[in-house]
Amino acid sequence: MTHSFQWTAGYPSQRLPVFGRNVVATSHPLAAQAGLRMMQKGGNAVDAAIAGAAVMTIVEPVSNGLGSDAFCILWDGSQLHGLNASGRAPQAWTPQFFKRKYGDNALTPPKRGWDSVTVPGAVAGWMALSERFGRLPFADLLEPAIDIAERGYPVSVVVQQKWAAAARELSGGPGFADAFLPHGRAPNVGELFRFQPAARTLRLLAETKGEAYYRGEIAEAAVRHAQEHGAVMTTQDFARHEPEWVTPLAKPYRNHTLHEIPPSGQGIAAQIALGILQNFDLGSMPVDGPESQHLQIEAMKLAFADVYRYVAEPASMSVGADAMLDDAYLAKRARLIDLRRAQDFGAGNPVKGGTIYLTAADERGMMVSFIQSNYMGFGSGVVVPGTGISLQNRGATFVMQEGHPNRVGPKKRPYQTIIPGFVTREGKPVMSFGVMGGTMQPQGHTQVMVRIADYGQSPQAACDGPRFRFVQGMDVSVEDHGFPAATLEELQRRGHRIVTIDDYNQFGAAQLIWPLEGGYFVASDPRRDGQAVGF
Repeated sequence: MTHSFQWTAGYPSQRLPVFGRNVVATSHPLAAQAGLRMMQKGGNAVDAAIAGAAVMTIVEPVSNGLGSDAFCILWDGSQLHGLNASGRAPQAWTPQFFKRKYGDNALTPPKRGWDSVTVPGAVAGWMALSERFGRLPFADLLEPAIDIAERGYPVSVVVQQKWAAAARELSGGPGFADAFLPHGRAPNVGELFRFQPAARTLRLLAETKGEAYYRGEIAEAAVRHAQEHGAVMTTQDFARHEPEWVTPLAKPYRNHTLHEIPPSGQGIAAQIALGILQNFDLGSMPVDGPESQHLQIEAMKLAFADVYRYVAEPASMSVGADAMLDDAYLAKRARLIDLRRAQDFGAGNPVKGGTIYLTAADERGMMVSFIQSNYMGFGSGVVVPGTGISLQNRGATFVMQEGHPNRVGPKKRPYQTIIPGFVTREGKPVMSFGVMGGTMQPQGHTQVMVRIADYGQSPQAACDGPRFRFVQGMDVSVEDHGFPAATLEELQRRGHRIVTIDDYNQFGAAQLIWPLEGGYFVASDPRRDGQAVGF
């Protein structure tokens, strides 16, 4: 399969195209190399993804950990599969529980601490993927992570920056300082960091094929710690957790189809935005010009307005995904866009009548799009003593508002920001990709898709190109390089409140794999410490 990319039309970047028959792209080189090791041992792309994900919990603890949630979209060589490995709320989580504890004026659960922690799902996701699609023994997949945790690794530049920034807020979190502040501070760039408690936990997971996490001593240790801090998590909450195989949502865009995990994730926001943009001829406009960027920003605003109003766990949604993606409805939403001025949109009425991302692909045709996250940096700030398990704070995305689909409730999955992406064309895979970074994720998916589908840019150029990030209201952040000054001036004239930011962490980081005849093109975002590798 060949493609007419603009191979020479790119942006300043430290990354060059990488090609191979077996490829991995992650936001840390050690994780990418761990994935290749599994394929060199005879494993497949799923084995590579799990090994890489395990290593990422060690080398980029600022974004994910052994207490993460995870999602996956997988092409098995003939069809797509989706996996929702996010966790559910404890049985005792009710609006009344939080009101009694935090007062009637609490709008959400707390941002940090045990009362922000839902059952972690990532390890169960690894287990499910390995059992159904893996080739190597589960224990083999954890060997690189165990080795790195025991021997240590020099802390990389971007990871160190995020680590130091988080330390100021989280130093008092239960177990946090003991795990992540050796010598009473964040490690320096290049300083060796060993993570022995995580190595012990990984060894136990290897010995029990993950069972100890949900129905053994790890679950028991987590629950003891929770109860010591006044939380209501139980061993039954851990034991009942099961990941869910799901059918990815599909939305055509130009001559491609974007696939996303269905709600309670925000992937549908990218599909809504692209469905709106389908009504405009972006390809006739300069790629980084004000007309194209204005339309993309306004489409994202419209998408988020509906997503924040309607998206939650499917059983609680009053409006289904099909209605939100209906072409006629999206065409109606598109007509709200004023080409001359920015607007602050509310939700429509579609009723009829935060993270690490990695991707891997092997020469047998299997492609894996995988994402896992602790949400807000280190997540809840809680680390279970002696285990190295830093826990996510996904419960913080619940709301208390009566009647809202994302209202907190027992055994309910909260709204999720982490979304793996996958693209097909005429029923065949053409891209496994993801863009990390909270609310940036669907915005990144949209911008990458536009650059490739409308402008013919290569996956690496789509990684490298400048990005905007809609914040709220009329506020839009943009990177301080890449966009022409005339574009930013015109966007401001149309009413966008533009803030240029030199913090590349705000604009996500992409990893992409694109099949070619006899192999793959693999790209890694220059905004992170990552690497694309292959053989």
